[in-house]
Amino acid sequence: MTFEHSGAQADDSNGRVEDQSAAGALVLDPAEPADQQVLDSLRGDPAIVFIDRAAQQAETLARLLPAPTGELTDEPRRWAYYPWRRTVVSILGPRAFARVRADRNRNLITSQEQEALGSLRVGVVGLSVGHAVAHTLAMQGLCGELRLADFDDLELSNLNRVPATVFDIGVNKAVTAARRIAEVDPYLAVRVIDSGLTDQTVDAFLDGLDIVVEECDSLDVKALVREAARSRRQPVLMATSDRGLIDVERFDLEPERPIFHGLLGEVDAASLAGLDSREKIPHVLRIIDGGNLSARGAASLVEVGQTLSTWPQLVGDVLVGAAAVAEAVRRIGLGEPLSSGRARLDTATALTGLTDPMRRAPQPGWDPVTVEDPADVRDAVHAVALAANRAPSGGNVQPWHIESGRDVVTIRVAPEFQSTIDVGFRGSAVAVGAATFNARVAAAAHQLSGEVTFVEGDDRSPLTAVVTLAEGRDEHLASLYPALAARETNRRHGTPSELPPATVAALDAAGRREGARVQLLEDREVIDALGTLLAETDRIRYLTPHLHTDMASELRWPGDGLPDSGIDVRSLELGAAELVTLDILRRPEVMSLLTAWNAGAVLGADTRARIVNSGALALILTDDISLTGYARGGSAAEAVWIAAQQHGLSVQPISPVFLYAHTADELHELSPRFADRLADLQRRFRQLTAVGPGEATALILRLTSAPPPSVRSRRRPLHSASTPVS
Repeated sequence: MTFEHSGAQADDSNGRVEDQSAAGALVLDPAEPADQQVLDSLRGDPAIVFIDRAAQQAETLARLLPAPTGELTDEPRRWAYYPWRRTVVSILGPRAFARVRADRNRNLITSQEQEALGSLRVGVVGLSVGHAVAHTLAMQGLCGELRLADFDDLELSNLNRVPATVFDIGVNKAVTAARRIAEVDPYLAVRVIDSGLTDQTVDAFLDGLDIVVEECDSLDVKALVREAARSRRQPVLMATSDRGLIDVERFDLEPERPIFHGLLGEVDAASLAGLDSREKIPHVLRIIDGGNLSARGAASLVEVGQTLSTWPQLVGDVLVGAAAVAEAVRRIGLGEPLSSGRARLDTATALTGLTDPMRRAPQPGWDPVTVEDPADVRDAVHAVALAANRAPSGGNVQPWHIESGRDVVTIRVAPEFQSTIDVGFRGSAVAVGAATFNARVAAAAHQLSGEVTFVEGDDRSPLTAVVTLAEGRDEHLASLYPALAARETNRRHGTPSELPPATVAALDAAGRREGARVQLLEDREVIDALGTLLAETDRIRYLTPHLHTDMASELRWPGDGLPDSGIDVRSLELGAAELVTLDILRRPEVMSLLTAWNAGAVLGADTRARIVNSGALALILTDDISLTGYARGGSAAEAVWIAAQQHGLSVQPISPVFLYAHTADELHELSPRFADRLADLQRRFRQLTAVGPGEATALILRLTSAPPPSVRSRRRPLHSASTPVS
């Protein structure tokens, strides 16, 4: 007999509901007069219980993200009648119900994938192990129609692995599974064949299916199902509970493939049907890979018919098999790679190979920051080189080679340290400029003048700064020497506060002395808008593969190599939860998925929070866009940075992705996917900050009030005069 649920009930001439199948729920729409008549009849029966949870379901719907549209929130509610429970339950309309029920699948299964999977028609033959499979497919939303076939009734001994109850004993196994599925999703179409499959019924069962799951006990029916599925080019899946064996036969891709992977040779369903139980044993052992049975499974097999009435199975193994079948259905349904073959998902073996995270985890903390002790300074030239080496740089990559000779220190841009956002070595030039400012301060402290000459070259040596030392005095620069050691990056969120006029004047003067203009932004609306804008540039940096790779390579975690450059993750001032999240976000495959989903809005959230907690943003502007001009801007940025700290401010440099890009081609090179978006963000940035048409931003400094940072930037040691820094 065949039953179908989702509306397979009827009412007689008196409006009474007749139970024709009791395999599925009757979904009733009060807007339909016939359905309302059935509801009225049910309400008039004192034995029928009504449960109304519409308000709770509507509340859950309203909390979803993104917020549901009126198409869902205004969808009329329905009622589902379960004859075997003599209960009527309120439910959301079909679209709203599906949206809420599958919400926790996202983004493990995207909404688009869920919609595609919802069109699959899957047949399950054998509803002992198959019960768990069918229920898993229904719960995960991996099909839009299920067909269930089993002739057997549920027995008490089945309850060790079939997720049914004592109320179901004596009920057909397929009907029991259908009822449980209906209580999860009354809208899911389920067809039940309670007479099992024979050569007369197999064709009707398989017609129109996309995937077949075979979990029956009969060897000849196993072969029958495969032969019929192969003729229709339908893939067949099977889970065997011992040691998590999963079989995939892609007859849809290999219509000539032998059934059972050819393990039984040329045998067919007809020949298997004529074998007695003893003659079937060799075939069964080949199918279940008898040589690789667990020791307990193999020993139990010997005892079947002696001390065991039948083959033993555990629900844990059954559920592992159901999970494997569900993943196979998902892959086939979405067209993802899945070949024919078999695999084992052996939980017992996996648990035998446990590893201890305590033994593998890196020890927290590193050695103290590598900084050369001023007491080790050998002479004035060495002091100047050492000061230059303490300059800031994007990602703390220290993109320079520093060489010292007699009365001269040479600082060269090192192309091997260039990052992707360092377009045209402009960011490196800013860092070299900051290094020259430090060199001049150190020279002045040793009663020397430091005259700087910039020489622009080619890609092998884009920019060289030559600091020539001679007798001279500069009291202002000399007074800044102690501040060089105190200059630091502080990424704490801090608290915004209005800058006193004296501080504003000092910052402006520091920039002008180095030939740059300082644009201070203190308007809260502008800062808030920039917070949103700069957060979006960070999101783009995360979602662009080569930019993400650069960013991840700059981070230094406990136990990492190259600790004398890059950014110590502790300096990000993140909480434990945020650090764990960051560890996830440095994985490229995670970013690839977020890009595919057009998601990841939260990726820039921390940047936005830092910006909006700023007292001000200081833009260091130059009207010379050559590398020399950017270097002079870097010198001004270092001067402003030191002045800000002298006035009690905490400073963090900000370098949005577009900062050093001048053309559309350069933006495209930065991020082909987001080039247009970057161009728009760059245009809006210039509008918000009032950067002049002939000006370029060398660096952005975030100014706030905050406690000292947790750690200081590390430095590669300064090498001898004859050996460039590596």
